[in-house]
Amino acid sequence: MKNIDLVILAGGKGTRIKQYLANKPKPMVKFNDIYFLQYLINNFSKYPFNKIYILTGYKSKIIFNNFHNKTFNFTKVICIKEKKPMGTGGALLGLKNVKINDFILANGDTIFDVEIKDLIKSYVKGKLGTVALASNKKNTNNLKLNKLNIKNKTLVYDKKGKLMNGGIYFFKKKIINLLPKKSFSLENEFLPKIINKKLLNGKIFKNFFLDIGTPKYLKISEKKLSNHFYKPAAFLDRDGVINHDYGYVHKIKDFKFKDGVLKGLKYLIKKDYQIFLITNQAGIAKGIFTEKDFFHLHANINNIFLRNGIYINDVQYCPYHPRGKIFKYIKKSELRKPGNGMIKNIFKKFLINKNKSFMIGDKVSDKLCSQKSKIKFFYSGENFLTLVKKIIKQS
Repeated sequence: MKNIDLVILAGGKGTRIKQYLANKPKPMVKFNDIYFLQYLINNFSKYPFNKIYILTGYKSKIIFNNFHNKTFNFTKVICIKEKKPMGTGGALLGLKNVKINDFILANGDTIFDVEIKDLIKSYVKGKLGTVALASNKKNTNNLKLNKLNIKNKTLVYDKKGKLMNGGIYFFKKKIINLLPKKSFSLENEFLPKIINKKLLNGKIFKNFFLDIGTPKYLKISEKKLSNHFYKPAAFLDRDGVINHDYGYVHKIKDFKFKDGVLKGLKYLIKKDYQIFLITNQAGIAKGIFTEKDFFHLHANINNIFLRNGIYINDVQYCPYHPRGKIFKYIKKSELRKPGNGMIKNIFKKFLINKNKSFMIGDKVSDKLCSQKSKIKFFYSGENFLTLVKKIIKQS
């Protein structure tokens, strides 16, 4: 997944569900007090994308205010506004003004919880991209790119086809230069042409699928999202829990995993836990290393995680310290443990089953943070895998 971008189409008015939107863009409707677009970003930002681009149109200011230039799990979000309505295809022309890499494209009104690595692997050299396919029973109202099939790894139309476009694509960046310079529909005009030219692959997924684009599905979306995303979480301190704490670790050569960590993280994922790192990083405030150094270290850590099939849902860090040396970081902050501001941030963005959640730390400040958040606390042990197995068995 090196140098892959994510692009989210979020410019539509949502005409079919207009009465439920309270004058907001369709992706900004709230379910369980969380924006639908936030669910999408939560689900995608566990992957190490280079950048996330949100293509906006209708009421774009609302999306800009909430997401533009924000960073989610070390990936920066950039919002792009189209000057006039250009359709789902024409909106992609906005990418000509940025240095886009090969990219994943996702509809802003659909969640299809596929394994992105598997979608990218399904791409065959010489094609323009590959499409995540679902059974057309998932949404009988979806008439766009329906009745599809795969023959010799190539996506084709088939009158008896039982597959439909799932709203997630992997495209080579050269596809941008093939787009007509006008308003057009990606699903109804452009993609049918390149399917007929046999320039797309497809991969079938049976994962969770939800399209909020019609009143029928919008009404059941809150419950469906809760059923799928409401999960327990493991909140983990970093230094002393994930890695050996040698003091202000900020270089990959000094980052040594503690025993059982990789196996333990994989075990948590197998048990359907969300995983969050909660770490004080006073070394930034004290001028020992920079935020850029911190980001670079975690890029390297994420590469190790990715090779081992491990995804971290989010990393919250506090760069502030009241006795720091770097002026902009000198302050008291509720983010800094024993404060629980970092965990509060996660509670606002993710659906968390607090009763089954827990925190592991190695200091009293970690314990106090956990207690303020009303989640169970455990001190780190000799072997991380042994500890998490014991915790989960107790819960």
